[in-house]
Parts: sequence; structure tokens; C-alpha cells
Amino acid sequence: MQHVLTLHTPSAAREYYRTGVWQSETLYSLLQKHARERGAAYALRDAAHRLSWARLLAWVDAVAHDLDQAGVRPGERVSVWLPSRVEWMIVLLACSRNGYMCNPSLHQNYTVGEIVTLLSRIQARALFAQVGYGADGKQHSVFELVKEVAALKRVYALPGEARGEAPYTYPYPAANAVAAGRAPDLDPDKVVYLAFTSGTTGIPKGVMHSDNTLLANGRAMVRDWHHDKGTVLLSLSPSSHHIATVALEQALVGGFELVLNDPAVGKPAIDWIEESGATYVMGVPTHAIDIQATMRARNQKKLGRVTVFYMAGAPIPKEIAQRFLDTGIVPQNIYGMTENGSHQYTLPADDAQTITATCGRACHGYEVKLWKQDNPDAEAVPSEIGEIGGRGGVLTLGYFAAQEVTENSFNARGWFMSGDLGRFDEKGCLQIVGRKKDLIIRGGHNIYPARIEDLAHRHAGVAKAAVVPVPDERLGERVCLSIIPVAGAQPSGEELLDHLHAAGLSKYDMPEFFLCMTAFTLTASGKILKRELAQWIRSGQVQPLPVRWRERERAKS
Repeated sequence: MQHVLTLHTPSAAREYYRTGVWQSETLYSLLQKHARERGAAYALRDAAHRLSWARLLAWVDAVAHDLDQAGVRPGERVSVWLPSRVEWMIVLLACSRNGYMCNPSLHQNYTVGEIVTLLSRIQARALFAQVGYGADGKQHSVFELVKEVAALKRVYALPGEARGEAPYTYPYPAANAVAAGRAPDLDPDKVVYLAFTSGTTGIPKGVMHSDNTLLANGRAMVRDWHHDKGTVLLSLSPSSHHIATVALEQALVGGFELVLNDPAVGKPAIDWIEESGATYVMGVPTHAIDIQATMRARNQKKLGRVTVFYMAGAPIPKEIAQRFLDTGIVPQNIYGMTENGSHQYTLPADDAQTITATCGRACHGYEVKLWKQDNPDAEAVPSEIGEIGGRGGVLTLGYFAAQEVTENSFNARGWFMSGDLGRFDEKGCLQIVGRKKDLIIRGGHNIYPARIEDLAHRHAGVAKAAVVPVPDERLGERVCLSIIPVAGAQPSGEELLDHLHAAGLSKYDMPEFFLCMTAFTLTASGKILKRELAQWIRSGQVQPLPVRWRERERAKS
């Protein structure tokens, strides 16, 4: 590892090995281990397949062999544009086996043209795709347009009959194919994972991870949450999102079954959770909000066999976490990024206040500090809101072919700067305030949307809430509270201002616009796309209503 690419220096690597943060295992070697020791036990499931460890290993070997025969060499990129099905996970494991860089973060909401651009950018050697998949997959064929990607050596199509549409494509290798050829690449420090994540410019950055930087996170989570071979983990997040990779890490470390959620089957998520026997569910807060709404509509008190519900990707409304506690489910309040995994989380023995109001402490192998918002090289003072910085063995190896971006992601002391704001409570647990770029500055006063959203979610008539800025010539920005109401509820803007005041929101942070909507646009991972909502307001596509908190007049009434 070279210092010019990443701050994982050789001395730091030696320390990670000494403390057990990094080990000699790879994703593939763990698969081999479980297949050898518990080959008949279930390992991976989707709507169409339920694979044992032995069956999974055979299929991974078959795919790896086919890629090798196609001329894909170690270090080259293999891209995956598939829904959440077992074939997706098999490709990642095959890449770990042969030493390829798996590029799994091609989301369903990408267009065919965007996919072609990204494949060209990383010079992908192989692509696995599904007929008709993607934002415009019914109008355009990725199998035709990828002819523009000169580096591609092989294109695999699901289902296999796509060969008739594009003769140069290949069907996904069968599980019973003969697997032979090159020996497995068991170097745990090779780059095995290349995932795109959007930056502040909107240009995706290619986050690189090794087997070790991925598995360090999985080891910590399995140990801290006492998962074992009886755990059944279901990921509601799509496989193109890093949450699904964190799920795979844990399943491989713990040797338990991983269940994928493919919405295309048309089954409500809550029914799939119960049918699969999931004990541990992973997703984002919007997944939790939707499932809890369904539980209320069905008058359902329990969620199958679920005892743990992981939530990450956005600040978790306190009410949502508390509702899970009230039904006997322990929330995993998580903070992390594609760059550093799910590195910050609460523990099962934490008290309710810690679980519902914080995302706990950094996991084994990672450190977190807060840095001044206006000077990332100066550490924030106790109780001060600061930008979250981190370092350790779960951190990315750097950004693909982007030396300047990699260097600029660290402060002068070598800490990776997240762009998120937080504070530590009196127990040393991290409270997320929000994205630095989401900060609303009204007349020089800093307003943090995450707090307003959290308080708004406590209103019985609010299903989802998002706070975005409204441009203002005099003050720069004003605050707009946008909600999706609970079915049958119609809370007014004035009612919500009263609620926010009663919940403790300062009059200086009160929203001045209110917008009631039927749906929010979501990212591929299920997070509210607030940038688009703000753009709709700026363009006049939606028109929020002016509201105003009048404390004295209300106090008299």
C-alpha cells in the first residue's frame, strides 16, 4: 500500500494486524470455510433460490472460472447491474476469489446511458446485467449500448435468452458448470470492491475497499451484537447499496443465512420478513417507517421473529426507534458511509435514551473525533457541534483514479472528513446533527434540519418529514418543513408549529414554509432525495405555504 494513494500506511497496517482488526481471511476464504464445515446449512436466499453453503461455493467457483476463461485478469473491474438476487452476491464472491475489483453500486434508478458512462470511466472488463432493468430499461437495451465500452471482454445477461437479442452476450454461468483453473487469490489486502458514491458535486466517486477493510466491520458487528449461526439476516436495502455489503460481511463472519429483498416479486416487505424467518433486519429509516405504518394498519404487535432492526443512511427519528423498543425489537442505531462502513452504532445493552437519541460509539478498529466546522484541522471543544472525522481499519483505501479527491478528503492530521455534523453526549455517544451541506443558514443563524425532522416525526399525523431551504434575498435562506401525513390525517402548518414548540424547538429555528405531499422522491437506498425537493421549490414545481410562529399571540389565546 502506497502512502500517495491512501493513509493506510504500512505501520498502520501492522497495527491493524496486531490488534486483530485485520486478519488473513477473505470473503471467499470464509465462504470456503463454511462450505467445508457446514455445507448443507443455508447461506443465501432470494425469492427464487435458497442456497446452501456448498451450493453457493460451487456457483461462485463456476462464475469465477467463466470470468477467468473470458480473459479477465486480477485487478480488473467487474460491474454488476442487477436487482437484489443471489446472482449479485455470487459475482462479488467470485471477484474476491480471483482478485478482481467488483463494481456493485449500479443502482436501478440509473439510465442505460449513465451506466455506459460509468463502465467506460472504470474500464470495466465484464458486466452482469438483467434484461429490461434500470430507469429506462424498457426503452433502451444496455446490451446494445455497451458496445461503446471498448474495455469490455464479456457481457452476461439475465435471463439467458437475451442471447437472441444481442448475440455477443453470454448467459449467467450455471451452478453446475465445471470449475477449474486459477487458484484462489487469498490476499486479504487486495482491492476487491469499487463502489460509486455521490459527492457534493454530484459526480460519483469510486470508493475502494479490500477484503480486510470490509470484513473488519463485519467482525466488529457480529461480536458486539452476539450474532451466531442461528441468526437470519434480511437486507431491505438493495444490493447496490453498501448496507447490503455490510450484511454480507456479517453473514460470512458469523456463518448465518442472508436473505435478499427483491421488490419485483410484489410481496410487501413485512410479509417477506415473516416468511423468511428473519431475526435481524437491515435497512434505512424509511423502511422502518413504512413497516411500522403497515403494522399499525394491520393492528400487528410483533414483527415475526425479528429481535434486531438496523437503521442507517439518515438520522433516525427518535419516535421510530422507540416504537421498535415498545414491540420488543432492539434498534441498531447506525452511522456510517460507503467509505467507512457501519462504523458507529449502539449496543444491545445500551439504555433506551442512548439507543433512541444517539448512534453510540465507534466499533473496534475505528476512531471518531469532531473538528471545527470552519477549520477542519482544529479539534472541536467538548459539547460543540463539529464535523465528524475518522480513521482506522474499516476506512476506504482511497478513491479510484482520483488522487486529488482522495487527498482532499483528509484533514492535515490524517483524519477522513465525512461532511457530516455531530456532537458527543455526556456518555461519549455520537449524536448526528445532519449533513454539513444540508445546514440551513438564515440570516447568519445555523439551523440543523435533522432536529426539526426528528421532532416533526413525533406528531401522530406525520409519517415522513423533510426540511429543506427556501432561497430568500434578505436572509439568504428560510426553512421549509415538508411532510407526508399518516393515512387519514391532515395536520396543518400551524398545528405542526405548535407541536414543534411544545416539543422544545427554539423559535429561532421555526419553519417559515410548510408543504404537504403524497410522496417524496427517494434515492436507490431509500433515503429522501432532499436536493430534488429543494429544486422543485426553487423552480416553482411545488409551492409551499407561508407559516409563522407567533409566540405572544398564541400564548394569549
